Amino acid sequence: MGRVALRGIRAHLVRFLLSLLAVALGVAFVAGTFALRTMLSSTFDGIVDAAAPADVYVRAAETQGSSVVTGGATGQRVPLDLVEDVAAVDGVAHAIPGVQGPIVLVGADGTAVQSTQAPSVALLYVPDDPSLDLVEGRAPERAGEVALETATLESSGLAVGDTTTAVLGGEVTEVEIVGRVDLGGPMAGATLVLVDQATGLSVLAPDGGVSEIAVYAADGTTPEELVDRLDGFASDGLEVITGDALRADSKADIADQLGFITTFLLVFAAIALFVGAFIISNTFAMSVRQRMRELALLRAVGASPAQVFSSVLVQAAVVGLLGSALGIAGGLGLVSGLRVVLGSVGMDLVGDIPVDAATIGVSLLVGTLVSVLAAALPARRAALVPPVEAMRDDVAVPERSLRWRAIGGLVITGVGVAALVTALVRPEADAAEPALGVGAGAVLVGVLMLSPVVARAAVGVLAWPFVRLLRPVGRLAHGNVVRNPRRTANTAGALMIGMALVGAVSVIAVSAQQSVAGVVEAQTDADVVVRSANQVIPAGAVDDVTGLPEVGTADAVAFVPLPVAVGDDEPAVQYVIGVDDGTLGRSIEVEVVDGDLDGLADGQAVVQEAAAESNGWKVGDTMTITGADGPQRLTVAAVFTTNVLGSPVVVDQDVLDGLVPRDQQQVDTILVSAAAGVGTAELQDAVADVVAPYVVVSVLTRDEFVSSLADQVNQMLVILYALLGLSVVIAVLGIVNTLALSVIERTREIGLLRAVGLGRLQLAGTVTVESVLTAVFGTVLGLLVGVALASTMPTVFADDGLSSLVVPWGSLAGMLVLAVVVGVLAAVWPGVRAARLKVLDAVAYE
Repeated sequence: MGRVALRGIRAHLVRFLLSLLAVALGVAFVAGTFALRTMLSSTFDGIVDAAAPADVYVRAAETQGSSVVTGGATGQRVPLDLVEDVAAVDGVAHAIPGVQGPIVLVGADGTAVQSTQAPSVALLYVPDDPSLDLVEGRAPERAGEVALETATLESSGLAVGDTTTAVLGGEVTEVEIVGRVDLGGPMAGATLVLVDQATGLSVLAPDGGVSEIAVYAADGTTPEELVDRLDGFASDGLEVITGDALRADSKADIADQLGFITTFLLVFAAIALFVGAFIISNTFAMSVRQRMRELALLRAVGASPAQVFSSVLVQAAVVGLLGSALGIAGGLGLVSGLRVVLGSVGMDLVGDIPVDAATIGVSLLVGTLVSVLAAALPARRAALVPPVEAMRDDVAVPERSLRWRAIGGLVITGVGVAALVTALVRPEADAAEPALGVGAGAVLVGVLMLSPVVARAAVGVLAWPFVRLLRPVGRLAHGNVVRNPRRTANTAGALMIGMALVGAVSVIAVSAQQSVAGVVEAQTDADVVVRSANQVIPAGAVDDVTGLPEVGTADAVAFVPLPVAVGDDEPAVQYVIGVDDGTLGRSIEVEVVDGDLDGLADGQAVVQEAAAESNGWKVGDTMTITGADGPQRLTVAAVFTTNVLGSPVVVDQDVLDGLVPRDQQQVDTILVSAAAGVGTAELQDAVADVVAPYVVVSVLTRDEFVSSLADQVNQMLVILYALLGLSVVIAVLGIVNTLALSVIERTREIGLLRAVGLGRLQLAGTVTVESVLTAVFGTVLGLLVGVALASTMPTVFADDGLSSLVVPWGSLAGMLVLAVVVGVLAAVWPGVRAARLKVLDAVAYE
């Protein structure tokens, strides 16, 4: 029967090509995801190895929530004086202080050197540092001299010997590039500038503290021996750790973060394969219908039901294997293209594109299983063909009743609606979000089951204009579509899933943008907003803006990650915000849930409601925040809520200055109000002039600020739409496949229509209208489900900032137009094929 199965594929190759392509598209995502994850992991492992090459590190003890990957900021600093003491320990070859801070480097084009979202960092050049390789020029020796890392020098367009501008320590200064340095590995697009020792220590470590001390062992000394000898330094919040352990921790952190990316991409791969399964199932169902006499003959000559069943599954397995092989090649091609794109923006993925056994095995297994499972029901139907069917002139295939499918669909839809109602009635409950997810999934599955039941009535309404205006084409097309509602629903189901997701994302996106705009309007009171492209506004810019006569108030929002503990809880790193007295209630509107904000001026802390609920914090608790000089105890004075500030803990700016020096804090926003008699345009011009030398700083009106936040949402949506577009492409292939198989199935009928006078254009028009009706039916049903489900989210996620519901009617109408275009394009090949059938051959076709 295996030979029979393979001959069936060869004899009807066109039937299986589009199913094979559907499998290939879905598997391409699976293979590409695994390959991309491996390359990202290798790249970041190389970054860790290059950034932490020492044998041993003396550093601040890690706190829960700190991470080597994100800098591990814990507030604790290593005294610079310890460097000489560590270097004097027996077995130490070099002790290198870790000194770094933000910098802005102006490239040859006059703009800041920056790629992707990677940081721009100034490092201390230490001649004895074994990790530095000076490959061109010389080391920076005095103020105003810098060396650039190789990739930074290339992306800047500058050369050794050039002079440019940099912003270091909040001050604009002219620098000369005197050397090029290789750090021994990729830096993922980070801008790295090395400064001389005097400048580095005075500007980047003014408090006499460094982030760590990198220790290199002398020949004959192992890292473990060195750790034992340095054990005396492991006190007062410091720890001594081997480089291997530090690198292992960093790589584990990266693996956890990459796990989210992998899961995110695999979700879309699953959607693509699920949509592809509709095509595969439809293909084999229609193939079984067309080959009913052939299958009956096999049964008549002695083939058992199991043999017929297995022959169909063998065909599905071949489609799955070949489609998976193409998908693996396509996935690796996608990664190759993505590698080029990332390289063009400064993030180079190292190593060759991985083609490992695990990726190939999983991809082949997934593609084949999906194909076999999708073909199982049609295969069972083929196995139950009675041998007597082979003796009939015309083999009729009775359609099963849709009663039980309708009952099951109603039950599942009802369960889904009940779960959604539960989430809407009690949105504050912990089970609200899970109920929302379960309800949405159940409604989607239930509607898929009910779609054949509603297909006849829905298509009848959609077909009315065609029936009235395009005679006899409209009537013929309507009859062909509703003749087999199960097949129509399955074909439209693939498009329905894609459009439901697209519709839901569209509603959520526009609602999120409107919610953000509402938050900015309601919770901020500033004429202009100063922001930075690299999320860090230099300290000099803050002072310059504050000193302008056109400025009435300038409230800077400074933040730094610090270990925070309440009561006997273990410290966990939280972002702590510092604001000037009066900022809350002046530039930033907040709602006080409990306590009094006046406690800020008395050196107390206030906390966000969401953080208070999740951590069990309340007014009157003692909060311990560990800064550069050790722990500081504050009383929680108030619990408040606002969507403008994203950090959980807010203190007075003087308190934050006592915890961490001002030059180690990050300011990402300044809310500026005009002085009396100064207009918004005049204020914006004055602020823009004074911050122009800082290159990365921009000045926005409130409307422009809202637009910039909306643009951030749009950037994320572009990725989602691109991924969801894959499911729509697969759905289009399904319509093409179904129409092509339908033309083959109705060959004799087409011949008879042509014989009684139906023209070629009319026949092609009939196929096109069928395609349009199917596409519009799937799109309308999908959009209705997607919009309905998305409309429930603002109620459940109102506390997370999604407070408004906006339905983008214009975009939805555009999707309906797109559905018509999709239907027309999908009908081109099947329509041409139907029009070219010879009348006599078609009439004689069996």
